[in-house]
Amino acid sequence: MTANIIGWFGKLWKLLPGWVRLWMTRLSQHKFTASVVAIVNNEKGEVLLLDHLLRPASGWGLPGGFMEPGEPPERAVKREIREETGLEVENIRHYLTRTNRRQIEILSRATASGEGMIKSREITQIRWCALDDLPPEMNINQQFLIKKIFEDEV
Repeated sequence: MTANIIGWFGKLWKLLPGWVRLWMTRLSQHKFTASVVAIVNNEKGEVLLLDHLLRPASGWGLPGGFMEPGEPPERAVKREIREETGLEVENIRHYLTRTNRRQIEILSRATASGEGMIKSREITQIRWCALDDLPPEMNINQQFLIKKIFEDEV
């Protein structure tokens, strides 16, 4: 009996217009936003940090932002860092993908050189930091992540 119901439902499902099937699927599924975050280091081994207006508490953190529809993560990393700092990143390597509630975050490693400049109203300061000189008010989870990544490479 169950097989007949499933078969009947499958036939009915295929008769529905594509937009109705898409609407019904999306109605029953959680929606996520996708973002990229990059641990960018320079030739001295320092990490790029941005003081961001939209971050709660301390604004210091890793550069990144939301992906655009259809945008590959590597391109999103390049775009976000260029838009915020003017820096061109290279050697982008995927490190980790994780979820936090309804957000998918893709973390990458990359390199850049130069000082960078503030190119976005969202950014108040740009800073290259040694691992032992991270701002103490920076999010503790990001501090831990930076140190873990550098430990993993040694």
